[in-house]
Amino acid sequence: MGRTKTKKQKASKTTEPSTVQSPAVPSITALLEKAQALIVQCDYELAARFIQRILDQQPSNAEAKEMLGVAQLELGDIDAAKQTFFSLLPPNPDAPSPPPPSAHLYLAQISDEDPRLALQHYQAAVELLSVQLKGKERAGNNAPSDDEIELKSNIVRALIGQVEIWMDPSYDLCFEPEAERTCEDLLETALKVDPDNPEALQSLASVRMSQQKPEDAKACLEKSWISWKDLDLDHPRVPPIPARLGLVRLFLELSLYSPALLVLHGVMTADDDEVEAWYLEGWCYFLMAEQAKENAGTLDDLSWEELAKDARDRLETCQLLHTHQQHSDKPLLEHVQELIANLEGMGIKASPPDEGEDESDAGDWVDDDANSEDEAEDVEMS
Repeated sequence: MGRTKTKKQKASKTTEPSTVQSPAVPSITALLEKAQALIVQCDYELAARFIQRILDQQPSNAEAKEMLGVAQLELGDIDAAKQTFFSLLPPNPDAPSPPPPSAHLYLAQISDEDPRLALQHYQAAVELLSVQLKGKERAGNNAPSDDEIELKSNIVRALIGQVEIWMDPSYDLCFEPEAERTCEDLLETALKVDPDNPEALQSLASVRMSQQKPEDAKACLEKSWISWKDLDLDHPRVPPIPARLGLVRLFLELSLYSPALLVLHGVMTADDDEVEAWYLEGWCYFLMAEQAKENAGTLDDLSWEELAKDARDRLETCQLLHTHQQHSDKPLLEHVQELIANLEGMGIKASPPDEGEDESDAGDWVDDDANSEDEAEDVEMS
């Protein structure tokens, strides 16, 4: 009997398509949300990578361009940020119509070398924001919406930005004959937009101080502070920290120490690593100590020595934070060191490190950057 050949079984042909799926491509909306979240987290390098993925798909995406400009600013690439923001404005062919007011606002803030150009950008932003506000007011009801409140706030800040440029002694504009009248007109416009705006009232107080009208300045400051002092710190009517620190400086010029300390308490509640807040609190206690020495040695039931010791402790903490953060404000540090030297000359020593919570807390810094690379690896970049 012969050998039979074994039949080879033919491989069955698959009729179903492959079940292997390519990874889903994130949507533009998802990428924008992720980039925005990273900017809020101050992870600007990773945010820029997400933004670039958006622009690879949609080169003229205005929202992505604006976020890219913000990331570039925070990373210190000012020239690149300027180019990005200018790409959102005419005559760039890809600029949206109308252009975003924010592009003008950012460009105004980084045009330090050309104050008149900065003024032009601020005014352009005011005009665009005003058009948006009128549209909201026509479409809305009697109660202003959150969008209207935000638009008014942005208009006021753009007007105040112009006032600050006109008043800045580092520019020649403050010596122009029209400077004072221009500032008055800008602030009048701001208070028409938002009559009780605390930042506008504070700016008006600053103008009154420059005009040697301390009582008028005091009235403006009190009205400004009363409008928000009892609100929660996260309320939209509470001015941002830089504005509150400016308010403290004006309070100190007018020897209004109690409200200055209350404002500083709110600032430090929000950020107890704020170098300028520690400086201003130390300076405030220093001024109070000087006043106490002239007033039979006490002020508000505190001796001048107690006040001076509080001043020294705050200033020492400020100096530590300034060094740790490599803070850029060198004149502030010089003034802190000058005040400390004066206190040393009066026999006021710094508290031992373990004597107060302020100093011990100031040393307990957490290096947020230590985990940033690990977190970045966990972010899906598909």
